[in-house]
Amino acid sequence: MRPVETRYARNGETRIAYQVVGQGSLDLVLVPGFLSNLEILWEDPGYGRFVKRLSAFGRLILFDKRGTGLSDRVAAQAYDLGTRADDIRAVLDAAGCGRATLIGASEGAAMSILFAAARPERVRALALCGGYAHFRDSVMDAKSFRGFTHSIQADWGTAATLSLLAPGRTDDRRFAEWWARLERLSASPTEALALASANAAIDVSAMLADVSAPTLVIHRAEDAYAGIEGGRRLARQIKDARFVELPGRDHLIWMGDVEGMADIVEEFVTGERPIAHSNRVLAVLLVARPIAGFQASAGEGRFSDERAERFREAVPRVMERYGGCADPFTSRIAARFDGPARALQAALALRETADSLGFSIAQGIHVGEIDISSKPLSGSPLEMADRIAAAARTSEILLSRLASELVFGSGFQFVDRGTLIIKGVHDPLPLVALAHERHLEPVLRKMRPADPSTLSAREREVLAHVAEGLSNPDIAVQLGLSEHTIKRHVANILLKLDLPTRTAAAALVARQPVR
Repeated sequence: MRPVETRYARNGETRIAYQVVGQGSLDLVLVPGFLSNLEILWEDPGYGRFVKRLSAFGRLILFDKRGTGLSDRVAAQAYDLGTRADDIRAVLDAAGCGRATLIGASEGAAMSILFAAARPERVRALALCGGYAHFRDSVMDAKSFRGFTHSIQADWGTAATLSLLAPGRTDDRRFAEWWARLERLSASPTEALALASANAAIDVSAMLADVSAPTLVIHRAEDAYAGIEGGRRLARQIKDARFVELPGRDHLIWMGDVEGMADIVEEFVTGERPIAHSNRVLAVLLVARPIAGFQASAGEGRFSDERAERFREAVPRVMERYGGCADPFTSRIAARFDGPARALQAALALRETADSLGFSIAQGIHVGEIDISSKPLSGSPLEMADRIAAAARTSEILLSRLASELVFGSGFQFVDRGTLIIKGVHDPLPLVALAHERHLEPVLRKMRPADPSTLSAREREVLAHVAEGLSNPDIAVQLGLSEHTIKRHVANILLKLDLPTRTAAAALVARQPVR
Protein backbone atom coordinates (compact mmCIF):
# COMPACT_ATOMS: atom_id res chain seq x y z
CA MET A 1 0.00 0.00 0.00
CA ARG A 2 1.39 3.38 -0.98
CA PRO A 3 1.36 6.34 1.44
CA VAL A 4 -1.77 8.45 1.16
CA GLU A 5 -2.25 12.21 1.10
CA THR A 6 -1.21 14.08 4.23
CA ARG A 7 -3.61 16.79 5.42
CA TYR A 8 -3.61 19.16 8.38
CA ALA A 9 -6.10 19.72 11.17
CA ARG A 10 -5.95 22.94 13.15
CA ASN A 11 -6.19 23.23 16.93
CA GLY A 12 -5.74 26.91 17.71
CA GLU A 13 -2.45 27.92 16.12
CA THR A 14 -1.12 24.35 16.00
CA ARG A 15 -1.47 22.19 12.89
CA ILE A 16 -1.73 18.44 13.27
CA ALA A 17 -0.78 16.23 10.32
CA TYR A 18 -3.21 13.41 9.56
CA GLN A 19 -4.04 10.84 6.88
CA VAL A 20 -7.23 8.94 6.06
CA VAL A 21 -7.02 5.35 4.75
CA GLY A 22 -9.97 3.20 3.62
CA GLN A 23 -13.65 3.95 3.17
CA GLY A 24 -15.46 1.70 5.65
CA SER A 25 -18.61 2.68 7.53
CA LEU A 26 -16.81 2.57 10.89
CA ASP A 27 -14.36 5.32 11.83
CA LEU A 28 -11.15 4.30 13.57
CA VAL A 29 -8.40 6.57 14.91
CA LEU A 30 -4.91 5.24 15.64
CA VAL A 31 -3.55 7.37 18.50
CA PRO A 32 0.25 6.90 18.36
CA GLY A 33 2.93 6.57 20.99
CA PHE A 34 6.38 8.11 21.42
CA LEU A 35 7.77 7.83 17.86
CA SER A 36 5.73 8.94 14.86
CA ASN A 37 6.24 10.23 11.35
CA LEU A 38 3.44 9.56 8.88
CA GLU A 39 5.77 9.55 5.89
CA ILE A 40 8.54 7.36 7.34
CA LEU A 41 6.36 4.76 9.07
CA TRP A 42 5.00 3.56 5.73
CA GLU A 43 8.48 2.27 4.89
CA ASP A 44 8.13 -0.51 7.47
CA PRO A 45 6.25 -3.55 6.11
CA GLY A 46 4.78 -4.34 9.54
CA TYR A 47 3.24 -0.89 9.85
CA GLY A 48 1.86 -1.13 6.31
CA ARG A 49 0.29 -4.54 6.98
CA PHE A 50 -1.29 -3.34 10.22
CA VAL A 51 -2.78 -0.24 8.59
CA LYS A 52 -4.02 -2.30 5.65
CA ARG A 53 -5.79 -4.73 7.97
CA LEU A 54 -7.47 -2.00 10.01
CA SER A 55 -8.56 -0.04 6.95
CA ALA A 56 -10.12 -3.20 5.49
CA PHE A 57 -13.05 -2.96 7.93
CA GLY A 58 -13.14 0.77 8.71
CA ARG A 59 -12.08 4.24 7.67
CA LEU A 60 -8.77 4.63 9.49
CA ILE A 61 -7.45 8.03 10.57
CA LEU A 62 -3.73 8.33 11.33
CA PHE A 63 -2.01 11.38 12.82
CA ASP A 64 1.27 12.67 14.22
CA LYS A 65 1.06 14.09 17.72
CA ARG A 66 1.93 17.76 18.16
CA GLY A 67 5.69 18.26 18.28
CA THR A 68 6.39 15.04 16.32
CA GLY A 69 6.65 13.91 12.73
CA LEU A 70 4.89 16.18 10.25
CA SER A 71 2.93 18.14 12.87
CA ASP A 72 3.89 21.56 14.20
CA ARG A 73 6.64 21.90 16.77
CA VAL A 74 5.40 23.48 19.98
CA ALA A 75 6.69 24.98 23.22
CA ALA A 76 7.46 22.54 26.02
CA GLN A 77 4.41 23.63 28.06
CA ALA A 78 2.12 22.70 25.15
CA TYR A 79 2.92 18.97 25.52
CA ASP A 80 0.55 18.48 28.46
CA LEU A 81 -1.74 15.48 28.05
CA GLY A 82 -5.00 17.46 28.03
CA THR A 83 -3.86 19.58 25.10
CA ARG A 84 -2.61 16.54 23.22
CA ALA A 85 -5.92 14.74 23.85
CA ASP A 86 -7.80 17.73 22.43
CA ASP A 87 -5.82 17.27 19.21
CA ILE A 88 -7.86 14.08 18.74
CA ARG A 89 -10.98 16.27 18.63
CA ALA A 90 -9.36 18.54 16.06
CA VAL A 91 -8.45 15.58 13.83
CA LEU A 92 -11.97 14.11 14.12
CA ASP A 93 -13.49 17.44 13.13
CA ALA A 94 -11.14 17.91 10.16
CA ALA A 95 -11.83 14.35 8.92
CA GLY A 96 -15.61 14.84 9.20
CA CYS A 97 -15.92 12.17 11.87
CA GLY A 98 -18.66 12.28 14.51
CA ARG A 99 -17.88 9.20 16.61
CA ALA A 100 -14.90 6.89 16.33
CA THR A 101 -13.20 3.92 17.90
CA LEU A 102 -9.89 5.10 19.35
CA ILE A 103 -7.00 2.65 19.08
CA GLY A 104 -4.58 4.03 21.65
CA ALA A 105 -1.02 2.71 21.65
CA SER A 106 1.44 3.32 24.50
CA GLU A 107 0.98 6.93 25.70
CA GLY A 108 -1.77 7.15 23.08
CA ALA A 109 -3.81 4.93 25.41
CA ALA A 110 -3.69 7.59 28.14
CA MET A 111 -4.63 10.27 25.59
CA SER A 112 -7.56 8.12 24.46
CA ILE A 113 -8.73 7.50 28.03
CA LEU A 114 -8.67 11.22 28.81
CA PHE A 115 -10.57 12.08 25.63
CA ALA A 116 -13.15 9.30 26.18
CA ALA A 117 -13.80 10.51 29.74
CA ALA A 118 -14.12 14.16 28.68
CA ARG A 119 -15.96 13.68 25.35
CA PRO A 120 -17.93 10.41 25.59
CA GLU A 121 -20.26 11.46 22.78
CA ARG A 122 -17.34 11.32 20.33
CA VAL A 123 -16.06 7.86 21.31
CA ARG A 124 -17.70 4.65 20.10
CA ALA A 125 -15.16 2.30 21.74
CA LEU A 126 -11.59 2.11 23.03
CA ALA A 127 -8.89 -0.41 22.07
CA LEU A 128 -5.80 0.15 24.22
CA CYS A 129 -2.51 -1.59 23.40
CA GLY A 130 0.58 -1.42 25.60
CA GLY A 131 -1.20 1.25 27.60
CA TYR A 132 -1.01 2.51 31.16
CA ALA A 133 -2.72 5.00 33.44
CA HIS A 134 0.30 6.02 35.54
CA PHE A 135 3.75 6.33 33.94
CA ARG A 136 5.83 6.07 37.14
CA ASP A 137 4.02 2.92 38.29
CA SER A 138 3.89 1.10 34.96
CA VAL A 139 6.81 2.30 32.82
CA MET A 140 9.77 3.78 34.69
CA ASP A 141 10.59 4.88 38.19
CA ALA A 142 12.60 8.07 38.74
CA LYS A 143 16.00 6.35 38.49
CA SER A 144 15.13 4.50 35.27
CA PHE A 145 13.70 7.67 33.78
CA ARG A 146 16.94 9.56 34.46
CA GLY A 147 18.82 6.86 32.55
CA PHE A 148 16.29 7.07 29.72
CA THR A 149 16.63 10.84 29.37
CA HIS A 150 20.42 10.51 29.46
CA SER A 151 20.26 8.08 26.53
CA ILE A 152 18.09 10.57 24.62
CA GLN A 153 20.60 13.35 25.23
CA ALA A 154 23.60 11.21 24.30
CA ASP A 155 22.32 8.83 21.62
CA TRP A 156 19.09 10.14 20.08
CA GLY A 157 19.03 9.40 16.38
CA THR A 158 21.18 6.25 16.71
CA ALA A 159 18.36 3.81 17.61
CA ALA A 160 18.54 4.84 21.28
CA THR A 161 15.02 3.57 21.99
CA LEU A 162 15.09 0.35 19.96
CA SER A 163 15.87 -2.05 22.81
CA LEU A 164 12.96 -0.66 24.83
CA LEU A 165 10.30 -0.33 22.15
CA ALA A 166 11.17 -3.15 19.72
CA PRO A 167 13.68 -5.53 21.38
CA GLY A 168 12.72 -8.29 18.98
CA ARG A 169 14.40 -6.35 16.15
CA THR A 170 17.69 -5.41 17.82
CA ASP A 171 19.52 -8.14 15.90
CA ASP A 172 18.44 -6.68 12.55
CA ARG A 173 21.13 -4.19 11.49
CA ARG A 174 19.12 -2.73 8.59
CA PHE A 175 16.08 -2.25 10.76
CA ALA A 176 18.22 -0.56 13.43
CA GLU A 177 19.48 1.89 10.81
CA TRP A 178 15.90 2.63 9.74
CA TRP A 179 14.86 3.03 13.38
CA ALA A 180 17.63 5.58 13.94
CA ARG A 181 16.26 7.53 11.00
CA LEU A 182 12.74 7.30 12.41
CA GLU A 183 13.99 8.77 15.69
CA ARG A 184 15.63 11.69 13.89
CA LEU A 185 12.57 12.43 11.77
CA SER A 186 10.08 11.99 14.61
CA ALA A 187 11.62 14.67 16.81
CA SER A 188 14.85 16.48 17.57
CA PRO A 189 16.69 15.52 20.79
CA THR A 190 15.27 18.60 22.53
CA GLU A 191 11.73 17.78 21.41
CA ALA A 192 12.16 14.14 22.39
CA LEU A 193 13.26 15.20 25.88
CA ALA A 194 10.27 17.54 26.22
CA LEU A 195 7.89 14.80 25.11
CA ALA A 196 9.50 12.24 27.44
CA SER A 197 9.19 14.65 30.36
CA ALA A 198 5.51 15.22 29.56
CA ASN A 199 4.94 11.48 29.39
CA ALA A 200 6.62 11.00 32.77
CA ALA A 201 3.85 13.13 34.29
CA ILE A 202 1.02 10.98 32.87
CA ASP A 203 -1.50 9.88 35.48
CA VAL A 204 -5.08 9.35 34.31
CA SER A 205 -5.96 6.93 37.11
CA ALA A 206 -8.75 9.20 38.34
CA MET A 207 -10.35 9.19 34.87
CA LEU A 208 -10.72 5.43 34.50
CA ALA A 209 -14.04 5.24 36.34
CA ASP A 210 -15.45 7.89 33.99
CA VAL A 211 -14.87 5.85 30.83
CA SER A 212 -18.23 4.56 29.60
CA ALA A 213 -17.23 3.34 26.13
CA PRO A 214 -16.75 -0.41 25.55
CA THR A 215 -13.05 -1.04 26.13
CA LEU A 216 -10.55 -3.65 24.99
CA VAL A 217 -7.13 -3.79 26.67
CA ILE A 218 -4.35 -5.68 24.86
CA HIS A 219 -0.90 -6.13 26.37
CA ARG A 220 2.09 -8.28 25.48
CA ALA A 221 3.25 -10.49 28.31
CA GLU A 222 6.88 -9.36 28.36
CA ASP A 223 6.47 -5.80 27.08
CA ALA A 224 9.94 -4.30 27.49
CA TYR A 225 8.69 -0.72 27.93
CA ALA A 226 5.36 -0.79 29.75
CA GLY A 227 4.90 -3.65 32.20
CA ILE A 228 1.85 -5.84 31.76
CA GLU A 229 0.54 -5.01 35.23
CA GLY A 230 -0.26 -1.50 33.93
CA GLY A 231 -2.53 -3.07 31.31
CA ARG A 232 -4.17 -5.31 33.88
CA ARG A 233 -4.91 -2.29 36.07
CA LEU A 234 -6.59 -0.55 33.15
CA ALA A 235 -8.82 -3.56 32.57
CA ARG A 236 -9.71 -3.84 36.27
CA GLN A 237 -10.57 -0.17 36.71
CA ILE A 238 -12.43 0.54 33.45
CA LYS A 239 -15.97 -0.81 33.76
CA ASP A 240 -16.55 -4.08 31.87
CA ALA A 241 -13.21 -3.82 30.03
CA ARG A 242 -11.97 -6.96 28.31
CA PHE A 243 -8.30 -7.91 28.79
CA VAL A 244 -6.26 -9.89 26.24
CA GLU A 245 -2.69 -10.97 26.99
CA LEU A 246 -0.47 -11.77 24.00
CA PRO A 247 3.01 -13.31 23.98
CA GLY A 248 5.94 -11.10 23.01
CA ARG A 249 8.34 -8.36 24.14
CA ASP A 250 7.81 -5.66 21.51
CA HIS A 251 5.93 -2.64 22.78
CA LEU A 252 4.76 -1.14 19.50
CA ILE A 253 1.31 -2.14 18.26
CA TRP A 254 2.61 -2.65 14.70
CA MET A 255 5.46 -4.98 15.68
CA GLY A 256 5.46 -8.74 16.15
CA ASP A 257 2.32 -10.64 15.20
CA VAL A 258 0.48 -7.72 13.57
CA GLU A 259 -2.07 -10.08 11.98
CA GLY A 260 -2.99 -11.51 15.37
CA MET A 261 -3.22 -8.01 16.84
CA ALA A 262 -5.43 -6.81 13.97
CA ASP A 263 -7.68 -9.88 14.28
CA ILE A 264 -8.38 -9.11 17.94
CA VAL A 265 -9.13 -5.44 17.23
CA GLU A 266 -11.37 -6.30 14.26
CA GLU A 267 -13.42 -8.81 16.24
CA PHE A 268 -13.83 -6.27 19.07
CA VAL A 269 -14.88 -3.44 16.76
CA THR A 270 -17.14 -5.38 14.38
CA GLY A 271 -18.36 -8.17 16.67
CA GLU A 272 -17.40 -10.76 14.06
CA ARG A 273 -14.43 -13.05 13.67
CA PRO A 274 -12.15 -11.91 10.81
CA ILE A 275 -12.14 -13.94 7.63
CA ALA A 276 -8.97 -16.02 7.45
CA HIS A 277 -6.16 -14.03 5.88
CA SER A 278 -5.01 -15.52 2.58
CA ASN A 279 -1.32 -15.10 3.44
CA ARG A 280 -1.56 -17.02 6.72
CA VAL A 281 -0.37 -20.61 6.61
CA LEU A 282 0.53 -23.35 9.06
CA ALA A 283 4.31 -23.53 9.13
CA VAL A 284 7.12 -25.14 11.08
CA LEU A 285 9.44 -22.52 12.58
CA LEU A 286 13.11 -23.14 13.33
CA VAL A 287 15.29 -20.79 15.37
CA ALA A 288 19.01 -21.51 15.77
CA ARG A 289 21.33 -19.51 17.99
CA PRO A 290 25.15 -19.84 18.10
CA ILE A 291 26.05 -20.15 21.80
CA ALA A 292 29.71 -21.10 22.07
CA GLY A 293 32.84 -20.25 20.13
CA PHE A 294 31.04 -17.81 17.84
CA GLN A 295 30.95 -14.03 18.00
CA ALA A 296 29.56 -11.38 15.69
CA SER A 297 30.39 -7.71 15.46
CA ALA A 298 27.02 -6.05 16.03
CA GLY A 299 28.35 -2.66 15.05
CA GLU A 300 29.27 -3.58 11.50
CA GLY A 301 27.23 -6.74 10.98
CA ARG A 302 30.39 -8.63 10.02
CA PHE A 303 31.55 -11.85 11.54
CA SER A 304 34.66 -11.83 13.64
CA ASP A 305 36.50 -14.85 12.20
CA GLU A 306 36.69 -17.09 9.17
CA ARG A 307 34.78 -19.97 10.79
CA ALA A 308 31.77 -17.80 11.53
CA GLU A 309 31.83 -16.41 7.99
CA ARG A 310 31.89 -19.95 6.58
CA PHE A 311 28.90 -20.84 8.73
CA ARG A 312 27.01 -17.78 7.53
CA GLU A 313 27.70 -18.78 3.93
CA ALA A 314 26.52 -22.36 4.60
CA VAL A 315 23.11 -21.35 5.99
CA PRO A 316 21.44 -20.50 2.62
CA ARG A 317 22.68 -23.80 1.14
CA VAL A 318 21.18 -25.76 4.02
CA MET A 319 17.89 -23.89 3.71
CA GLU A 320 17.73 -24.49 -0.04
CA ARG A 321 18.50 -28.19 0.38
CA TYR A 322 15.60 -28.73 2.77
CA GLY A 323 13.11 -26.25 1.35
CA GLY A 324 13.42 -23.70 4.12
CA CYS A 325 12.76 -19.98 3.82
CA ALA A 326 15.07 -18.02 6.14
CA ASP A 327 15.62 -14.40 7.11
CA PRO A 328 19.06 -12.89 6.51
CA PHE A 329 21.33 -14.28 9.24
CA THR A 330 22.17 -11.77 11.97
CA SER A 331 22.80 -13.16 15.46
CA ARG A 332 20.27 -15.95 14.97
CA ILE A 333 18.77 -18.07 12.20
CA ALA A 334 14.99 -17.87 11.79
CA ALA A 335 13.42 -20.05 9.11
CA ARG A 336 10.10 -21.62 8.16
CA PHE A 337 9.42 -25.01 6.57
CA ASP A 338 6.34 -26.73 5.21
CA GLY A 339 6.97 -29.83 7.30
CA PRO A 340 8.71 -30.77 10.59
CA ALA A 341 10.82 -33.55 9.03
CA ARG A 342 12.50 -31.01 6.74
CA ALA A 343 13.02 -28.65 9.67
CA LEU A 344 14.66 -31.44 11.66
CA GLN A 345 16.90 -32.40 8.76
CA ALA A 346 17.94 -28.77 8.37
CA ALA A 347 18.59 -28.52 12.11
CA LEU A 348 20.81 -31.62 11.98
CA ALA A 349 22.72 -30.21 9.00
CA LEU A 350 23.20 -26.86 10.77
CA ARG A 351 24.45 -28.64 13.89
CA GLU A 352 26.91 -30.75 11.91
CA THR A 353 28.16 -27.67 10.06
CA ALA A 354 28.66 -25.79 13.33
CA ASP A 355 30.38 -28.80 14.92
CA SER A 356 32.78 -29.11 11.99
CA LEU A 357 33.71 -25.43 12.40
CA GLY A 358 34.34 -25.73 16.14
CA PHE A 359 31.36 -23.98 17.71
CA SER A 360 27.93 -24.94 19.04
CA ILE A 361 24.37 -23.92 18.34
CA ALA A 362 21.11 -24.41 20.23
CA GLN A 363 17.93 -24.87 18.21
CA GLY A 364 14.19 -24.70 18.81
CA ILE A 365 11.32 -25.87 16.60
CA HIS A 366 7.63 -25.06 16.91
CA VAL A 367 4.60 -25.13 14.64
CA GLY A 368 1.90 -22.50 14.17
CA GLU A 369 0.12 -20.17 11.80
CA ILE A 370 2.07 -17.18 10.46
CA ASP A 371 1.74 -14.56 7.75
CA ILE A 372 4.15 -15.66 5.00
CA SER A 373 4.17 -12.16 3.52
CA SER A 374 5.83 -10.87 6.68
CA LYS A 375 9.44 -9.83 6.13
CA PRO A 376 11.26 -10.60 8.36
CA LEU A 377 9.44 -13.60 9.80
CA SER A 378 7.27 -12.68 12.76
CA GLY A 379 4.39 -13.89 14.85
CA SER A 380 3.73 -15.73 18.09
CA PRO A 381 4.82 -19.17 16.83
CA LEU A 382 8.24 -17.74 15.87
CA GLU A 383 8.59 -16.09 19.28
CA MET A 384 7.77 -19.44 20.90
CA ALA A 385 10.39 -21.20 18.74
CA ASP A 386 12.88 -18.57 19.89
CA ARG A 387 12.01 -19.25 23.54
CA ILE A 388 12.40 -22.99 22.93
CA ALA A 389 15.85 -22.38 21.41
CA ALA A 390 16.78 -20.30 24.46
CA ALA A 391 15.85 -23.27 26.68
CA ALA A 392 17.90 -25.76 24.63
CA ARG A 393 21.21 -27.13 25.87
CA THR A 394 24.44 -26.86 23.92
CA SER A 395 24.05 -28.55 20.50
CA GLU A 396 20.54 -29.68 21.41
CA ILE A 397 17.57 -29.64 19.03
CA LEU A 398 14.51 -28.95 21.17
CA LEU A 399 10.92 -29.14 19.88
CA SER A 400 7.44 -28.51 21.15
CA ARG A 401 5.66 -31.84 21.53
CA LEU A 402 3.14 -30.70 18.91
CA ALA A 403 5.90 -30.37 16.31
CA SER A 404 7.35 -33.80 17.19
CA GLU A 405 3.97 -35.51 16.86
CA LEU A 406 3.77 -34.39 13.23
CA VAL A 407 6.79 -36.55 12.28
CA PHE A 408 5.42 -39.82 13.66
CA GLY A 409 6.76 -42.77 11.66
CA SER A 410 9.66 -40.85 10.12
CA GLY A 411 12.40 -42.65 12.08
CA PHE A 412 13.15 -39.71 14.39
CA GLN A 413 12.97 -40.44 18.10
CA PHE A 414 12.62 -38.01 20.99
CA VAL A 415 13.22 -37.80 24.72
CA ASP A 416 11.01 -35.88 27.10
CA ARG A 417 12.34 -32.51 28.30
CA GLY A 418 9.52 -31.38 30.59
CA THR A 419 7.60 -28.17 29.97
CA LEU A 420 8.35 -24.52 29.26
CA ILE A 421 6.32 -21.72 30.80
CA ILE A 422 5.85 -18.81 28.39
CA LYS A 423 4.20 -15.60 29.52
CA GLY A 424 1.04 -14.94 27.58
CA VAL A 425 0.47 -18.65 26.94
CA HIS A 426 -2.07 -20.18 29.31
CA ASP A 427 -0.71 -23.73 29.55
CA PRO A 428 2.93 -24.86 29.93
CA LEU A 429 4.41 -25.97 26.61
CA PRO A 430 5.52 -29.66 26.60
CA LEU A 431 9.00 -30.09 25.11
CA VAL A 432 11.00 -32.98 23.66
CA ALA A 433 14.59 -33.21 22.44
CA LEU A 434 15.72 -34.99 19.31
CA ALA A 435 17.41 -38.20 20.42
CA HIS A 436 20.93 -38.94 19.27
CA GLU A 437 21.36 -41.26 16.31
CA ARG A 438 22.59 -44.08 18.56
CA HIS A 439 19.15 -44.13 20.24
CA LEU A 440 17.44 -45.12 17.00
CA GLU A 441 18.19 -48.74 17.94
CA PRO A 442 18.05 -48.79 21.76
CA VAL A 443 19.87 -51.84 23.11
CA LEU A 444 21.09 -52.55 26.63
CA ARG A 445 24.60 -54.02 26.73
CA LYS A 446 27.85 -53.89 28.63
CA MET A 447 30.46 -51.30 27.69
CA ARG A 448 33.24 -52.66 25.45
CA PRO A 449 36.24 -51.16 23.62
CA ALA A 450 35.50 -49.72 20.20
CA ASP A 451 36.52 -52.24 17.54
CA PRO A 452 36.29 -51.09 13.87
CA SER A 453 36.76 -54.71 12.72
CA THR A 454 33.16 -55.39 13.72
CA LEU A 455 31.97 -53.06 10.97
CA SER A 456 30.91 -54.18 7.51
CA ALA A 457 32.83 -52.93 4.48
CA ARG A 458 30.10 -50.40 3.71
CA GLU A 459 30.04 -49.19 7.30
CA ARG A 460 33.82 -48.69 7.28
CA GLU A 461 33.43 -46.69 4.07
CA VAL A 462 30.76 -44.50 5.67
CA LEU A 463 32.90 -44.09 8.80
CA ALA A 464 35.82 -42.84 6.70
CA HIS A 465 33.59 -40.12 5.25
CA VAL A 466 32.29 -39.23 8.72
CA ALA A 467 35.91 -38.77 9.80
CA GLU A 468 36.37 -36.36 6.88
CA GLY A 469 33.65 -34.14 8.37
CA LEU A 470 31.01 -34.86 5.71
CA SER A 471 27.32 -34.63 6.61
CA ASN A 472 24.86 -37.45 5.91
CA PRO A 473 23.55 -35.75 2.71
CA ASP A 474 27.12 -35.27 1.46
CA ILE A 475 28.01 -38.91 2.18
CA ALA A 476 24.84 -40.02 0.38
CA VAL A 477 25.98 -38.14 -2.72
CA GLN A 478 29.49 -39.57 -2.50
CA LEU A 479 28.25 -43.18 -2.23
CA GLY A 480 25.14 -42.92 -4.39
CA LEU A 481 22.85 -43.93 -1.54
CA SER A 482 19.81 -42.34 0.08
CA GLU A 483 20.15 -40.07 3.11
CA HIS A 484 17.96 -42.49 5.07
CA THR A 485 20.34 -45.38 4.30
CA ILE A 486 23.36 -43.31 5.41
CA LYS A 487 21.52 -42.33 8.58
CA ARG A 488 20.94 -45.99 9.40
CA HIS A 489 24.59 -46.83 8.67
CA VAL A 490 25.77 -44.04 11.01
CA ALA A 491 23.38 -45.22 13.73
CA ASN A 492 24.68 -48.79 13.42
CA ILE A 493 28.31 -47.62 13.43
CA LEU A 494 27.84 -45.70 16.68
CA LEU A 495 25.95 -48.65 18.15
CA LYS A 496 28.58 -51.24 17.23
CA LEU A 497 31.49 -49.05 18.35
CA ASP A 498 29.63 -47.92 21.48
CA LEU A 499 30.46 -44.30 20.74
CA PRO A 500 28.29 -41.32 21.75
CA THR A 501 28.84 -38.96 18.81
CA ARG A 502 30.09 -38.62 15.25
CA THR A 503 32.95 -36.56 16.65
CA ALA A 504 33.98 -39.49 18.83
CA ALA A 505 33.85 -41.77 15.79
CA ALA A 506 36.08 -39.36 13.84
CA ALA A 507 38.54 -39.27 16.75
CA LEU A 508 38.64 -43.09 16.74
CA VAL A 509 39.54 -43.10 13.04
CA ALA A 510 42.34 -40.62 13.76
CA ARG A 511 43.76 -43.10 16.30
CA GLN A 512 42.94 -46.27 14.35
CA PRO A 513 42.69 -45.67 10.61
CA VAL A 514 39.93 -47.70 8.97
CA ARG A 515 41.15 -50.40 6.57
